[in-house]
Amino acid sequence: MHRLGVRIASIAHLGRTQLADGSAEDAAGSRLTAAGVEALAEMERLGVLFDVSHLGAAGVAHVLEIATRPVLATHSGARALCDHHRNLTDDQLRAIAATGGTVCVNFYPEFLSADPAERTVDRVVDHILHIADVIGIDRVGLGPDFIKEVDQDLVRRCCEGPADADELALPGLEGPGGLPLITRSLTERGVPEDAVLKILGRNLLDLLRANLGRSG
Repeated sequence: MHRLGVRIASIAHLGRTQLADGSAEDAAGSRLTAAGVEALAEMERLGVLFDVSHLGAAGVAHVLEIATRPVLATHSGARALCDHHRNLTDDQLRAIAATGGTVCVNFYPEFLSADPAERTVDRVVDHILHIADVIGIDRVGLGPDFIKEVDQDLVRRCCEGPADADELALPGLEGPGGLPLITRSLTERGVPEDAVLKILGRNLLDLLRANLGRSG
C-alpha cells in the first residue's frame, strides 16, 4: 500500500481484524496483536501516519504507549459530550496531543449527541471547542466523514444501508459545500480568525507537511 501512495492508514474499522479490534469490540478489551504492533512499527519506518479513529479503546491505549511519531485521529468526537464508542475521552485526546498529533472532528450525527434534536452544526462546534479546550487550538481540525453520498451511490446499490439516508448527515452539511456553516458558527462564538483558519485546515496541513512520507 505504501508503494501505491498510501500515507495515512488505520488497521481496523468497527470490527476485528488480524491487527486490532475496532471500537465496536471494546468489550473484548483487546490491544494490538503482534502483527498490529509490527504494522505500526513499519508504518513509522515508512512515514505512514497512524490513524486511531475506529480503533478500540484498549488498542488506542496500546498505540499511544508504543508510538514514536505523531498519531492522527482523522474523524472522531469528544466522548465527554457524547458517550459513543467512536468518540475519544479527554485522556485519549491529551495522549494523542502528546505525540504531536491532531484530532479531527467528525460530523456524523450519531457521534455528536444521543439526542437527535441536538445533532446540529452548533453541536459540531461544541465538539471542536471542547477538544480545543482540552488539548489546545493547535491540535484540532475537521474530519467530516461525508458518507451520505457514498452510502447512496455504493452501499444502496447492493444491499440494505445501515441507517436511513437522512440520518447520515446534518442538514446543510451533507458535503463540502456546507463547510461555511462551520466557519460561521465558530465566528459567531467569538473564535478569532487565525484560530478559525487553524481549525479549518492549517493545523492538519502543518502535521502532514512535517510528517507525511518522512521515513525513519
